[in-house]
Amino acid sequence: MEEVYTQGVWIAEGLQQRTKSQEKFWLTVTHVGDPKAAFLLVFPFTYFISRRAGVAVLWVAAISEWLNLVLKWLLFGERPFWWIGKSGLFVNKQPNIRQFPSTCETGPGSPSGHAMVTAAVWWVVVSSLGSFLYSRTHSVVLSAAPYLVYVAMLVAVGISRVFILAHFPHQVVAGSITGLILGIVLSCRVPEGRPLLFFFSFSSVLLFGALMLHAGLKHLEIDLSWSIALAKKWCSREEWIRLDTAPFSSLTRDCGALLGLGLAQYWKPGGWSLPWAPRALSLAISSMGLYHVNRLPLPVRPQELFYALFFVRFVLVPLIVMVLVPGLVHLFTRKKKKD
Repeated sequence: MEEVYTQGVWIAEGLQQRTKSQEKFWLTVTHVGDPKAAFLLVFPFTYFISRRAGVAVLWVAAISEWLNLVLKWLLFGERPFWWIGKSGLFVNKQPNIRQFPSTCETGPGSPSGHAMVTAAVWWVVVSSLGSFLYSRTHSVVLSAAPYLVYVAMLVAVGISRVFILAHFPHQVVAGSITGLILGIVLSCRVPEGRPLLFFFSFSSVLLFGALMLHAGLKHLEIDLSWSIALAKKWCSREEWIRLDTAPFSSLTRDCGALLGLGLAQYWKPGGWSLPWAPRALSLAISSMGLYHVNRLPLPVRPQELFYALFFVRFVLVPLIVMVLVPGLVHLFTRKKKKD
């Protein structure tokens, strides 16, 4: 395995040296591929175009990120930015590479969460778009275009993760393949119209299932905090270590989003029926609302409080997008028509 890791480091060095002028592009791509973007960007954008596709995006994002967390706990994948120093193989010849603010994630590295969630979520988007284009044009070439963009996006996200030293190439490939399979399977089973009890139960199962796995591995004397210690030791800057990249942040995000999805469908079954102009307005307001909700600073001590508030934050995401903002837009546009 050392040889695979070593080759990955030299590939990362080559990328940084040869594409140095595209640094801002790669940093932008890695932000777009962040699992958080699936909840805060892709979900609202998709929802106001197609309700079913939007619900599918949130559903697939939560399940794929949760499964990614479980796989990371079981596979113990290294990350380049700490393995370079930890391995002791580069004492005589240090690779000419550097870290970035997005580099220092604290969870294990295999498989890549960015690649896995991006592959799963964007499969929902491109398959829906491809089907729509084919139903309107009956052109195989035109309906295949979204899939070509999909492949290009996965390649770009993968390169960006290797470029910033967050992942080795094989971790990105594994994440992309796993995400693609999950996207295909989960997009066929969208829980639209399910009762609140289903979402409450499912969210609870994911939460307590992960906690039980964590407790079981800890009982076997497997230290699941090993990656956090290495990230803190080998990260170039202390401020680049963020609690929202920790494994339990992913867990609370996924469970919170699923519970919020259930609450949104319970309070407003079927959603709001809005024309295109009010939908566009709802999208703009929802995006601004989610931006400010995400920017609200959360106390990092005690950590239990941070995770609880992080959970609440993502419970609010579906409620803002599916109930609060469309409801207000519907109310005000309806009043305007009456006048």
